[in-house]
Amino acid sequence: MEHFKVGEIAEKVGINVETLRYYEKIKIMPKPKRKESRYRYYDEMDLRRLLFIKRAKELGFTLKEIKELLNLKIESTATCGDIKHLAEHKLTDVEERIKDLKNIKNVLIKLIDQCVCEEVSSEECPILEVIEQNIK
Repeated sequence: MEHFKVGEIAEKVGINVETLRYYEKIKIMPKPKRKESRYRYYDEMDLRRLLFIKRAKELGFTLKEIKELLNLKIESTATCGDIKHLAEHKLTDVEERIKDLKNIKNVLIKLIDQCVCEEVSSEECPILEVIEQNIK
């Protein structure tokens, strides 16, 4: 079985060493094993777990949700339906974020279209005025 030092496994996965240490701190990654020489090392299982975490993050799962997925993965009574439920919940979140982003896009388009004042000072910019209105 191949062993990796902290920098090696972080580079292989494409994350920072600090990120890996944070994952250990929040217990989404187990503490690394130690050799007789006291050097910390990671094995293939750790690599697979890190790759799983990275991929789940790319799919939009939060670290809390990823922890839940990992727990379901190792829990003997968990079913595929349990995991499907989490994925369905994530899909709902993503759809809501897309809707919010579309609304933001539409407002920005409207503001940009209304702004025909390229020569006017920034103090009179309607875009800034709209943003400031929402602060008050």
